[in-house]
Amino acid sequence: MGLPESIRNAGEPWTDRDLARLEELAAENIPPSVIGLRLGRPEEAIQYKATQAGITLSPDNRPPYGL
Repeated sequence: MGLPESIRNAGEPWTDRDLARLEELAAENIPPSVIGLRLGRPEEAIQYKATQAGITLSPDNRPPYGL
């Protein structure tokens, strides 16, 4: 049995496309937990990679609507 869809890419190397998508979603104020679901990676991996890349993530308690 494979990994759940929500973490299908866990442990896989990050591609340039993955990183670009992370930047796009962060710019839209999407919470890290939702970014994780969209990219198929654990939330912790999203936060770690964002920190490494200098990408600011919106707080968890903030709606993803840019409000």
